[in-house]
Amino acid sequence: MPAADSTDAGPDGIPAGRAGAAPGAAVSATGTNAGTHTGGPAGGGTGGAAGGGADRPAERPATPVVASLMLGMALVALDSTIVATAVPQIVGDLGGFSVFSWLFSGYLLAVTVTLPVYGKLSDTFGRKPVLLFGIALFLLGSLLCASAWNMAALIAFRIVQGLGGGALQGTVQTLAADLYPLKERPRIQARMSSVWATSAVAGPALGGLLASYAHWRWIFLINLPLAAIALWMITRHLTEPVRSPGRRGPVDWAGALGVFCCGGLLLFALVQGGVAWPWLSAPSLGLLGASAVLAAVVVRVERRAEEPILPGWVWRRRTIAAVNLAMGALGLLMVAPMVFMPTYAQSVLDLGPVGAGLVMSVMTLSWPVTAALSQHVYRRIGFRNSAAVGIGLAAVILYSFTLLPYPARPWQPALIMLLLGASLGLFQLPLIVGVQSTVGWAERGTTTASVLFCRQVGQSVGAALLAAVANATIAARLADAPVAGLPRHLDDVAKALEHPDLLPRAAADHLRGAVAAAVEHIFLGATAAAVAALLVLLLVAPRRFPVLPELRDD
Repeated sequence: MPAADSTDAGPDGIPAGRAGAAPGAAVSATGTNAGTHTGGPAGGGTGGAAGGGADRPAERPATPVVASLMLGMALVALDSTIVATAVPQIVGDLGGFSVFSWLFSGYLLAVTVTLPVYGKLSDTFGRKPVLLFGIALFLLGSLLCASAWNMAALIAFRIVQGLGGGALQGTVQTLAADLYPLKERPRIQARMSSVWATSAVAGPALGGLLASYAHWRWIFLINLPLAAIALWMITRHLTEPVRSPGRRGPVDWAGALGVFCCGGLLLFALVQGGVAWPWLSAPSLGLLGASAVLAAVVVRVERRAEEPILPGWVWRRRTIAAVNLAMGALGLLMVAPMVFMPTYAQSVLDLGPVGAGLVMSVMTLSWPVTAALSQHVYRRIGFRNSAAVGIGLAAVILYSFTLLPYPARPWQPALIMLLLGASLGLFQLPLIVGVQSTVGWAERGTTTASVLFCRQVGQSVGAALLAAVANATIAARLADAPVAGLPRHLDDVAKALEHPDLLPRAAADHLRGAVAAAVEHIFLGATAAAVAALLVLLLVAPRRFPVLPELRDD
């Protein structure tokens, strides 16, 4: 099986004709008798991808395996949206209104801090055992959530769900790269994007229906048959090659614990800062200082570890480091449309919850379309340039939000969301496909997890920073208000926006204007994040990604 002819290659060494197998592909999915070849690296690759040489070609994955991967991703994606609309019923039944936000924050913390751990474990023991463990743990967490007797128990069980969700999210993305050759990888990634898009639209509606006509506990019980089916399909149809125990290094449990504690403290500080206590208070400064100390300890431990959970090469290689930074910026800018657009639609445009959800969700309709079509772009101009075009367009689109009239018509922000989804689909997928193609099987799980980890951290940082910007803008507008009857404290703004008819008309209009100004500043911050991602791609990322040599299936 000769290597692809370099004279017939595109900007990143991607064969312009018929593509061969993905580099480092070591997973077979054609049935229970498949997977007879050996996995792991076969030698040094190009571009400094140590230990990541090309493996033998992947066979076309069986339909049940692809369906099980999409089902596993659906468990994570649906769980992120289905709980939101059931919160009033959950609080009414269990109490705990003051801490209900931890139903989401606790889950997010668990997913984020476990991503690097599961990524390394999947490179060490294989994708299948990590994926099965994640589904089983997610299933257990769902069962426990359905049986929760108070809010504290429900939050604790949501964290258990998140521990399983971290394994699902990272391992499914890694398996998608293992199973599909480079030419066909956008198709499976677009399917994964469509799962998130469908979940974003269907999740809130399904959660509301179950909470209204059944019981809120069914939003967790519905996961049980889905997870059971995914477990059965993966166990039966996904076969990985057996790796020799001699090729497995010792598991860096000290590093895993350090990453978990450090990431947990940092994200806890970011989630609670400015909400439970002021940013410059003793709790915030103490948590941030403790996370910095733990980060230094983790770096020291990882330098000495034989097989570190967060290996230094993740940041020493320009391609991976650039993609990590760019994806962190993506997580930050996504806070603007996903968190603040619904508030803008309801408070400023006076839309109901359904209308506000539709304004936001149109972004998820265009995203998978451009993701699926992105291969036609990056095969001609390369991974970096494709992503740069996408994020450059996103910066312009985000900035255009600040030019909308006040008050805008609903179709105007909806159009912006549609165009934003299209541009981000062109940005994200080439980076994920490109960075996965620069490493072999034995490094792909760690690489994918680092990318997802940076995106999640960027989202947490963005939520904290942009919320601070919004609060500062609204507070300034309230302090300088020329009208009477406005709420005096930020804590009272939400109640006033929920019942604006209780305010004098002039006060209600001024409050809507303050929210509109705050969201404009949020989108300016998102624009700055997009520009930062563009600069990272242009200044840090190599012009050509060092794609490993592919093997044609001749």
